[in-house]
Amino acid sequence: MSLVRRATTEDAGEVLRLRQVMIDALPGGDVSTAWHTEALPSLRGKLGEADGDFAAFVVDHPDRPGALAALVAGTVDYRIGKAGNPHGLAGYVFSVATDPGARRRGYARACMDELLVWFRERGAGQVMLTASPEAEPLYVSLGFVPKPDPTMILKL
Repeated sequence: MSLVRRATTEDAGEVLRLRQVMIDALPGGDVSTAWHTEALPSLRGKLGEADGDFAAFVVDHPDRPGALAALVAGTVDYRIGKAGNPHGLAGYVFSVATDPGARRRGYARACMDELLVWFRERGAGQVMLTASPEAEPLYVSLGFVPKPDPTMILKL
């Protein structure tokens, strides 16, 4: 039996905690957690959609009942097709995080494997993510290749 399971609405608080673990590790990450209260209802709604465009896969913490050890979340969205992905469905991975006390056990890889299956089942022709230097070897081992992408952001 797999350690990985699809996150449920009851996991929402822990999903936010692990997302914050990831944010805290990013250069320039905002350590504020005040946004969690406002984000919780939307996250619960998305976690409750069995056939939606969002999924999160988790591993329960082996040493702390009620806590999560790892999280991987992603979405599928439509983009105009192109060569190699004519239907335009693309997966995007975000919020890959492992509890500091549960690292180096293969949990993130196991969650990624399940998320990739989920993307394939939905017909995604490609999957994108942003990798930290520490996580890049994991993604490369899964088949991801770096690309020179001048990504920019505008906060609204």
